[in-house]
Amino acid sequence: MTDEKLDQILKQALAPEISDGEIQVRKRRKGKMKKFGKIGKAVAAAAAAVVVGILGLGYFNPVLAAKIPLIGKIFDKVEGDVIYSGDYTEKETVLTNEDHTGNLDTTEYSVSDKGITLTASEVYCDGYSIFLTVNIEAEDADFTHIPEHYTGLNTADNKTAAGFYINGTWNIDGNTPEQFENTFEGKVIDSHTFAGLLKMNLAEKASGSGKLNLNISGLGYDDDRMLNNEEISASHWTDGAWNIVLPFEVNETDVKTIEVGEKKGNITLDNVVISPYQVIVHTTTPGEQRELTEDRREKLLSKDPDMTDAEMFELLGWSYEPCQTILFNQDGEMLYSDMEMAGRAGFAVQGKEIKTLYIFIFDNLDDWVQMENEGMNSSAADKAVISREIHVQ
Repeated sequence: MTDEKLDQILKQALAPEISDGEIQVRKRRKGKMKKFGKIGKAVAAAAAAVVVGILGLGYFNPVLAAKIPLIGKIFDKVEGDVIYSGDYTEKETVLTNEDHTGNLDTTEYSVSDKGITLTASEVYCDGYSIFLTVNIEAEDADFTHIPEHYTGLNTADNKTAAGFYINGTWNIDGNTPEQFENTFEGKVIDSHTFAGLLKMNLAEKASGSGKLNLNISGLGYDDDRMLNNEEISASHWTDGAWNIVLPFEVNETDVKTIEVGEKKGNITLDNVVISPYQVIVHTTTPGEQRELTEDRREKLLSKDPDMTDAEMFELLGWSYEPCQTILFNQDGEMLYSDMEMAGRAGFAVQGKEIKTLYIFIFDNLDDWVQMENEGMNSSAADKAVISREIHVQ
């Protein structure tokens, strides 16, 4: 996406609340956030909350927090506020528990370096993504100045979460490493404790059980006292090594795949996956017929470890363009669009009832933006390459 297009989307979504200067700050932060694809109204609103710093943090008294078991219960603490919100009760696997004194029943999933301790708490996998909760502790930190961002489609939803950056790689069962694309979303518990959720998207559908290997090389967070600086992204950053191997099992309860196979022009709507916390639209677009070999990928990553597949395709002169997808349910409610890449568009359910899905796929970003702003009855619907009604239940 060009800077001019990002400017246009941010101004449409936020005008007149955000200034051109604040948009420039957001653009500087975009690279470090490691988000890619389109930036929609909801994501832009989240960015504005971070940049403008309009939200105050509520956190627990550190003395009380030490007496309340947190690890093993992080989903319960953050599940109502993160982007991929919902009731994780009886869906997750608890990795680590603690008693009222703070003692862990296992230290296998806790690792420390550079004064920061990361403890894996719970994990859930629907076969397409892994949702992991963690507890981050740092004695010399002051997390109370981490700004919050909006995680709902509208600010009136009053859903916010704090964010924590992560750098490094992860893989399943020793397969090809993937760069972290998302950040931790969660809550500041006290000045030294952050509890959050990290979502990792699987390249291929998983089944059964497996091992999640985390090789974290850096952790950082923003500081609302530095919001007026030229560059605030990860103003508190620590390089180190936090390596953990975590077991997980795929829970296919309430996960449904609906095959479609509709092709229009150069786009094919392959299938739609509905899980308790996300909807995934799988498509085939030009450029996906060419695959990077592992040798070529490794050579490119040796030059730039943070290079995405899209950047690799661009460097090689190959076509790698995601289409632009938007979803509504039977009540005309738009689903939160987190990010879209070639072949996959992800949407957060956020507790919405999903009986019917209305899918609109565009090959023009301006048409997608118009429909996002105007809703399901927008005249832009006629410009969709594919528009499809899917009955879920």
